[in-house]
Amino acid sequence: MQKQLPKQMNYKQALKFFNIGSYNTLYSYIKEGLKVTQVGNVKRIDQGDADKFLEAHKI
Repeated sequence: MQKQLPKQMNYKQALKFFNIGSYNTLYSYIKEGLKVTQVGNVKRIDQGDADKFLEAHKI
């Protein structure tokens, strides 16, 4: 049984959420508009924002 991902995901967790294996792909998503929250040196991606990003890029 896979552990559920937190609402505020770090980059490693975001890779699992998007089912991708490359940080470069994640960085390209960020360049294309995926929102990242940063407080100090801590960066997080909200699952709701990730869902909106995927929905906006449907073809």
